[in-house]
Amino acid sequence: MFPETPAAAAALSVVTRFCPPALFNHCVRSYLWGAMYGTAHGIAFDDELYHVSALLHDIGLTEAFDSHRLPFEEAGGQLAWVFGVAAGWPAERAARATEIIVLHMRDDVSPAADPESHLLQVATSWEVAGRRPEEFPPDARAEVLARYPRLGFGAEFLACFEDQARRKPDSAAAASVRSDVAGRIAANPLEGRPPA
Repeated sequence: MFPETPAAAAALSVVTRFCPPALFNHCVRSYLWGAMYGTAHGIAFDDELYHVSALLHDIGLTEAFDSHRLPFEEAGGQLAWVFGVAAGWPAERAARATEIIVLHMRDDVSPAADPESHLLQVATSWEVAGRRPEEFPPDARAEVLARYPRLGFGAEFLACFEDQARRKPDSAAAASVRSDVAGRIAANPLEGRPPA
C-alpha cells in the first residue's frame, strides 16, 4: 500500500507523532486518493516522492511546526526539504518535495508538467472541498474511509484555516476562507452530507 523505503517509513513516523488523528488520516487519505487517481489515469509518478510530500503537506498546520510568519504550506515545504536531506535525498529531490507541498495550495498544475503536484492538488481538493467526486467511486471511498476515517476532519481543518487567515491575512489559506471554504467543506460528500 505504501512505498517500502526508509524515507517513506520515516515520513509516516513524523506525521504519526506530530499530527492529531484527524489530520494524520487526512494526510494518509491524500496519498491514497492521489495514487488511486494517478493509477486510474495512467499518470506516471514518483511514488516515494509523492508519498512523503502527501504525508508532510499539512505539517505546517501542527502546533510544533506552525510558523507565525510563513503560510503553512511554505513552512511545511521547508520542513520537507530538511526531512528529505536528512533522509539522504539529494538537495534537488528534497526541493521537489518543497515544491509539491507549496504548489498544492496554488493554481492547478498539469500532470504532464508536474505529476506529483497535480496528484496532491487533485487529492486535497477532493478531501477538503469535494472536487471531482466522479473520480472516486463509492466502493473506493468506503474502503479508504473505513481504514482512515475522517474523525471530524472538516471542522478541525476549517478551524486551522480560520486561524491561519487571522494571523496570515495574505496567505492562500486566508484567500480560501474569504472564498467560502466553509461552505465547500460542508457540502463535501466525504463529510457525509450531500452537496447543496
